[in-house]
Amino acid sequence: MDLGRSSKRYVPVDKTEDAATIERLTVLAARWKRFGYRRLHIMLEREDIHINHKRTYRLYKEAGLSIRKRSKKKRYEKRGMPDRTCLTYNSRWSMDFVCDRTRYGGHIRIMTLIDEATRECLALEVDSSITGRKITSVLNRVALFRGLPKEILPDNGSEFTGSVLNAWGHDHKVEHIFTDPGCPTQNGYIESFNGSFEMNA
Repeated sequence: MDLGRSSKRYVPVDKTEDAATIERLTVLAARWKRFGYRRLHIMLEREDIHINHKRTYRLYKEAGLSIRKRSKKKRYEKRGMPDRTCLTYNSRWSMDFVCDRTRYGGHIRIMTLIDEATRECLALEVDSSITGRKITSVLNRVALFRGLPKEILPDNGSEFTGSVLNAWGHDHKVEHIFTDPGCPTQNGYIESFNGSFEMNA
């Protein structure tokens, strides 16, 4: 019949399975506003949804989840106001950076970490550069004597939104939440601490 083997043996894709995958992609994309299909593909694999990355891209496009290219005037998606009720010990840790310069003109960064419920300072990490990997090492060090929090709350800096900290939160089952970009008052506890820290430094 001169029929290709691949055509004869082709098994139609189950559209029901595609619909379930699209639904899960939509939920993940709503939670992680700035994640593209590659990062969402990794998150699907974490949930034991193993599909080809090309299929993920096709379903991602069909669901209309493509991220708009940023214009010169940056427009960010909101992340949601953190809930301030019913805070208990280790329920949420807040983190941020304080920047300064040395006498000789060098830049230093200080990572500040507090428990929102007890207002304790859990860590002050000082370095000329603090990456996402360095942040996770600080969190692991604090967890040795403190235990892990239920949530971590940073701003939208690249060190906090990167894949390293996201993977750490997933591996340790710690919810990773954010403030709205340009709204430091939503992380008022750490901002208040940083203000007092700078005055006393």
